[in-house]
Amino acid sequence: MRRSAAITVAMLLVLSGRAQADATAPSVEQVRTATEATYADPDLHGLKAERKLRWKPSDEPVKPPEESPPWLVDFIKWISEAGRWLVWLAGAVALILIGLRLRAWLALRGEDASARQLTLPTHVRDLDIRPESLPDDIGAAARGMWTRGESRAALSLLYRGALSRLVHGHGAPVRAASTEGECVQLAARHLAAPASAFFARLVWLWQGTVYGARLPDEASVLALCAEFDARLPRRMAPSLP
Repeated sequence: MRRSAAITVAMLLVLSGRAQADATAPSVEQVRTATEATYADPDLHGLKAERKLRWKPSDEPVKPPEESPPWLVDFIKWISEAGRWLVWLAGAVALILIGLRLRAWLALRGEDASARQLTLPTHVRDLDIRPESLPDDIGAAARGMWTRGESRAALSLLYRGALSRLVHGHGAPVRAASTEGECVQLAARHLAAPASAFFARLVWLWQGTVYGARLPDEASVLALCAEFDARLPRRMAPSLP
């Protein structure tokens, strides 16, 4: 390898000397010839440049990881256990609060229902609809009035009794100022179809007598008296909505 390097240097010196002698730079052909002669040297055949990275061994000894102090390990365990107990405690408190709110809500609903039952109307317009103000057999009492010639009183008793059964027997939210038309609508929502039709027919005859000053025929009134208890049975009313 030293011989080849020397040859190469010698050739370059020769070329350089010629260049100085001729006062001109070497030509491309001359440089190529010198390069090919250098590569053709058997001492340079198969020469490869290799580079490898190697870790430089450290003189310092490897230190093992430091262990956490026992108090820190115990503290972390305590925090973990305390967190789990806090979660259970929070869940128990939430259940207790939900139970208290539910109890208060049920109590309030019960008070509202009691209040609604206590504030049921006693009169609709000027008609007394309290059950205690009416006879036990409303149909028979109205028929007796009609046969005695008390036609207006008979129809008034039938209408009062129908309103009382609608409010106290079927839980319809009739108010003291409710009109006949509003009562008919409430009956349609709280009574079966035959009972609702019976109520509407009774109200129509009542309105004709009170506002139209015309008495219905006897057969229609006696039919109302006979069907009254069957169409509007007496029963306990549910609480008003």
